Amino acid sequence: MSNHTFTRRGFLGAASASALSLVLSACGGSQSQTTGTNAAATADYTLVKEGTLTVASDLDFPPLDSFEGGEAKGFDVDLSKAIGKKLGLEVEYLPPTNFDAIIPMIKQGGKADIGNSAFSITEERKAEIDFTDAYLDSNLGIAVKSDSDAKTEEALNVADKKIAVQSGTTGEAYAKENMGSATIVPLTTVTECMAGLSTGHYDAVCADLPVIGNMCTVSFTDCEVAKEIPTGEQYGIVVSKDNPGLTAAINAALAEMESDGTMAELKEKWFGATA
Repeated sequence: MSNHTFTRRGFLGAASASALSLVLSACGGSQSQTTGTNAAATADYTLVKEGTLTVASDLDFPPLDSFEGGEAKGFDVDLSKAIGKKLGLEVEYLPPTNFDAIIPMIKQGGKADIGNSAFSITEERKAEIDFTDAYLDSNLGIAVKSDSDAKTEEALNVADKKIAVQSGTTGEAYAKENMGSATIVPLTTVTECMAGLSTGHYDAVCADLPVIGNMCTVSFTDCEVAKEIPTGEQYGIVVSKDNPGLTAAINAALAEMESDGTMAELKEKWFGATA
């Protein structure tokens, strides 16, 4: 498919399952058998709540996903809703869940059907869960204060600098590999990283380019993106290995969305581009 170029988060290992308690009471613990149908394919799959596609996300990654006024919003959220429409399912988001707890949640089962939170497709993750086909291409970026004297990797890769990253992401992995002379500070959300950068606690943030770019424009206007890192990653939706029928049904829905213009409309809405 033709994908827009953005950035995504990677998986660094098994994470704490403490955030598994952050679920809606309506989700329950038992799975129900559901037959899903869209125009492209018919597949059998299980859902934690009959007639509903239950989605886990950290909802703190605008413009991909965010939690505003008690509602889930963003490109990934609209994508989930469009997939649900293709499958004839309601779409329900769990309360915001720590990013690094979502894959363990999907692997364990019983709480959410999919994880849709700007997940990078990596071999490490594939060992734990299945991915749908990719729906966006990705890069990373480095944000700094606009008045900073250190705006290059070389200037930031020194012992007295602190680089904030979101825990369990490709941004964290990149920073550790390429800026290891600095102190790498893992935090729960990108918002925390950017807030710390703005207030002078950190010297830079390494995270997904569209997200830090959006935050520099909208929320942290005293910061700027100093560098784009062409990591060439791709986003995919996380599904349990025990639910291959759901992966197949979502792939058919994504293909249909590419062919009928739905994907282009979503990209135009959230990114101002369709290519």
